[in-house]
Amino acid sequence: MFSVTGMQGFELFSAQHLITLGLFLAVCLCLVLFRKKLKPHQNVLKWTIFWTLPACEISAHLWLILTGQWEIGDLPLHLCSMSSFLAMYLFLKKSVKGFYVLYFIGTLPAILAMVTPEMSYVFPHFHFIEYFLHHSAIPIAALYFILFEGYRVPRKAILYTYFVVNIIAVPIFILNILLDTNFFYLASPTESKTILSFFGSGIMYYINLEIAALIVFSITYIPMWQLLKWESRKSKVNSYEHHL
Repeated sequence: MFSVTGMQGFELFSAQHLITLGLFLAVCLCLVLFRKKLKPHQNVLKWTIFWTLPACEISAHLWLILTGQWEIGDLPLHLCSMSSFLAMYLFLKKSVKGFYVLYFIGTLPAILAMVTPEMSYVFPHFHFIEYFLHHSAIPIAALYFILFEGYRVPRKAILYTYFVVNIIAVPIFILNILLDTNFFYLASPTESKTILSFFGSGIMYYINLEIAALIVFSITYIPMWQLLKWESRKSKVNSYEHHL
């Protein structure tokens, strides 16, 4: 289960991969459908999601260290790790603009990372469990904030988050050059075949990254846009009924 060389042979969209994605979607669906019944247990739900995030982050590094695999490139400076830290911060302190960033970098990007994972191990290897649990917990945390803490995201937050991510990317880009790392995948695509593998190389890679970020953020906003539209319509109906 903790072996470095054993339990390899992960296949994209294999039965275990699809079941794992299905379990994640089932949890999200249950949170939405049973949100009213779960409301009395909100505190338990909150701290369960909260502690899952550092548990995954810390255990992943411990496994790498204890098996002699840890390298400077394993520092928690990838987008998903930053999303994880941001989610933990939001559990402890409210921040509207902080949630804007989490919503865009911690939902669809984390889901895409599960759809096309940089993974070689199969279930029930530790890395398989940790990877999918960690990448599931981030969008589930964002969903928790929407359903149970009333966070909402305006359309202008798309550009706000886009600029924030680009500002963060500047020191990350420099750090990659200095440390010969690949944080944010700014130096090159992933080693295994993922969506980034189709982005080309050189300047085209960065142009495609920028375009992809805007597209992903825009797609990510669609559910929030629909939610706000539904809430606005519901509010108007309730207001009309109140005046009758």
